[in-house]
Amino acid sequence: MSGMKFLSLYLVGYFVLLLGATWALWESGILSEIPGVWIAIAAIIAVGLGIMLAVASSRPAITTRQ
Repeated sequence: MSGMKFLSLYLVGYFVLLLGATWALWESGILSEIPGVWIAIAAIIAVGLGIMLAVASSRPAITTRQ
């Protein structure tokens, strides 16, 4: 179960990072120059990447029975 807690914490941190980067781009005016469809595509890719990284970093240890 500790793997799930780590996964959740990793995903929360990743989404906070994405929100901060999006806010910075919004305030600087860069997002107003990019069409909405490209922003949506980038958001989907970023979320998918975050999920992949979180799952890969929280692999359970494989134990063998003897």
